[in-house]
Amino acid sequence: MHVIVHGGAGGSPDEPEPRQATLGEAAETGAAQSTPLDAVEEAVKVLESNERFNAGVGGAVQSDGVVRTDAGVMTSDRETGAAASMPGVEHAVSVARVVMEETPHVLVAGDHAVDLAADYGVETGVDLFTEKSRERWADSDAPEGSPTEHLQWLRERFGGHDTVGAVAGDGETFAAATSTGGRWFALAGRVGDVPQIGSGFYCAPAGGASATGAGEDIAKATLSRRAVRHLEEGLDAQAAADRAMAEFGELTGSDAGIIVLDGDGAGSAFNTDGMQTSAATR
Repeated sequence: MHVIVHGGAGGSPDEPEPRQATLGEAAETGAAQSTPLDAVEEAVKVLESNERFNAGVGGAVQSDGVVRTDAGVMTSDRETGAAASMPGVEHAVSVARVVMEETPHVLVAGDHAVDLAADYGVETGVDLFTEKSRERWADSDAPEGSPTEHLQWLRERFGGHDTVGAVAGDGETFAAATSTGGRWFALAGRVGDVPQIGSGFYCAPAGGASATGAGEDIAKATLSRRAVRHLEEGLDAQAAADRAMAEFGELTGSDAGIIVLDGDGAGSAFNTDGMQTSAATR
C-alpha cells in the first residue's frame, strides 16, 4: 500500500515539526490498511482528530459561531460519496464513506447528514472547538441577525486555506479523500470545494488526487479532476501535479496545493508559502 497525505496549503505553520509528525503517523496508519479506501479513511481520521489541522477538531468557525465539517471520498471505480455542513461531526470522512456505501446518493448535507452519521455509528455531538479557536471566535465581534448582516461583517475576514487529504493505491486500485472544517468566518452554511467531486478530490483507474487551498477557486477550476486527467493523458504523478497547479494559477491567480498518486509513485505541488505532506509504503 502506498499512501500520501497533506495537511493543507497556506501560510507557514507556527509549529511545523509536530504537524509533520502527525502527518507521518497518518501516512503510516493508512499504509497499514488492507484496501486503498480503508487507507485514506484511517489516514484522514488521524488528521481530523488533531487540532493542529483544520478538519474535525479545531475546524474553522462560520459566521454564526458553529464549526461545520465537510468531506469527500472516491475510489478508482468512480464510486463516490460526500457529506457537508455537519455540526458536531469529527470524522466527516467516515460519513462520506457511509454516503458512498449505504445510500444511492453522492452528497448528503446538514442536519440530515448528521442524522445519517449517527445511524451508522459515526460519533456526533462532538465539541469541535479548541482553546485557540474559541479565543479567536470570542475576539471576532461577530454580528447577530440576517445573512446580509453577516455578509457585511465577513467580507474582510473570510479566509484560510487548510484542509487535509489522502490518496492511496495498492498497485491495482486507488482511493482519494479530503476533509475540512472550512474557511474562517465563512457565511453560515457555506460549502467549499472539499465535498465537490472533481474539485477537492477525484479518483479514476489512472490514479487519484486531493486538493487544498482557496476552495471557491478550486471548485471553479475543478483542480483534482484536472490533475487526474493529466494522469490519464500519460503524465506521471509529479508532472500531473505541476501541470494542474500551473493551469490553476493561470485560470484563477489564487492559492492552492494538490497531492497526486499513480501506479508508479506520488507527486505534490503548491503555490502557497507551504504545504506539508508525508508518504508511506507498506
